[in-house]
Amino acid sequence: MSDTSTRGPLRIAVAQPSCVAYDVAANVSAHAALVHAADCRVVVFPELSLTGYELDAPPLDPTDPRLAPLVEACGRTGTLALAGAPVAGDHIATLAVDHDGARVAYRKMSLGTVEARRFTPGPEPVVETVDGWRLGLAICKDTGVPEHAARTCALGVDVYVASVVDHAADAAVQDERAVRIATAHRVVVAVASCAGPTGGGFGETAGRSAIWAPDGSVLARAGTAPGEFVQATLT
Repeated sequence: MSDTSTRGPLRIAVAQPSCVAYDVAANVSAHAALVHAADCRVVVFPELSLTGYELDAPPLDPTDPRLAPLVEACGRTGTLALAGAPVAGDHIATLAVDHDGARVAYRKMSLGTVEARRFTPGPEPVVETVDGWRLGLAICKDTGVPEHAARTCALGVDVYVASVVDHAADAAVQDERAVRIATAHRVVVAVASCAGPTGGGFGETAGRSAIWAPDGSVLARAGTAPGEFVQATLT
């Protein structure tokens, strides 16, 4: 874990916005509303949250003007939003959005079989540093690959942050993976899980976004409805 001597608490939220497949503008609006509602330093959103889980959605340029309402919301609240989208180079990615705009922060390393027909695995683990806190980034299947957590946490992380889409029937799987990562690497785990329909055959998703302590206990958990978020203050 990183040096804790000079940093303050970190308020982090995991959010599950309503999602309209392919409609970036509508999804940005839902993201911005949750950023305002959460009013946290970091807000994590699910996999492909800005487009829906539609594997043929066009790549989203981080400079796309449709992202402006989310940039503005982050500027008003001092938030770093971690949102999902396909990006150039055929990657499933996490965008980091703040008052300065959006950028590609991480590219998913562990692809599902169908995803691999279009997308390319990301090259390496990534750590995003926020106010002295080191956040290791992950997207969905990454959480089921022990090597991903091991390589990411070896970089020295405080929080393993994952954006996922799971079927409702697989809700227990995301819990099992989170507890394994938290206890094996003694880190906080924050998982933003899609709720409601998101396209790509996901008519019903798991929701139940949550934040776990390093001992595997749950610090905060959302329900299964779109529009929910939960938060925790890490010290």
